[in-house]
Amino acid sequence: MAKAEIIVDKGERKSLVAHELIKLGVRVRFERLPVADYIMGKTAVERKTASDFISSIINKRLFRQLEEIKQFEKALLIIEGDLYETGFNENAIRGMLLSIMLDYNIPVIFTADYDETAAFLASIVKRDGKKKNEIGLRAKKRVHSLSEQQQMIIEGLPSVGPNIAKALLRKFKTIKKLVNANEEELLEVEKIGKKKAKIIKNILEEIYRPH
Repeated sequence: MAKAEIIVDKGERKSLVAHELIKLGVRVRFERLPVADYIMGKTAVERKTASDFISSIINKRLFRQLEEIKQFEKALLIIEGDLYETGFNENAIRGMLLSIMLDYNIPVIFTADYDETAAFLASIVKRDGKKKNEIGLRAKKRVHSLSEQQQMIIEGLPSVGPNIAKALLRKFKTIKKLVNANEEELLEVEKIGKKKAKIIKNILEEIYRPH
């Protein structure tokens, strides 16, 4: 019978997690994975350090990654380190974790360090690693529709999440009209207060000054 293995994205090749998995006797195969960091059978795992988790919330990358790993029968998110030591708003952290588990239906595993992460992954390999891994190589980056791409652009604005981005686009119809809108027009959109309207206008109108 073939030995259970884990497929590891090449981007994780230099990580201490991958080295620890090898030390634990896990058969590791490095591939350029379009989705997920680790694949074991029908299980996909996205791994984030605490700081990377916070930055992926800020730049909205996490939402895309969560959608992508849902292509698999089973999906997990591993967060390595203490989120509450990052200095990020604790209510925002709790809200995001609840969204991941309840809205995306993706379980979250918290680990202290790379050793514990590797131990969890090794345990998953023993459960699912002997199942066929082909789905991992067939999984694809999600192709976004035009409306989704427009929404992604608006979500790049400070303090603008998916719901507000949709509301802005429904109101102004095009990104060009949104850019040309004044603060009073922005305030007509629900949940856009004076402070947020001013921030949006400053971002859109200020001259770019590279450091």
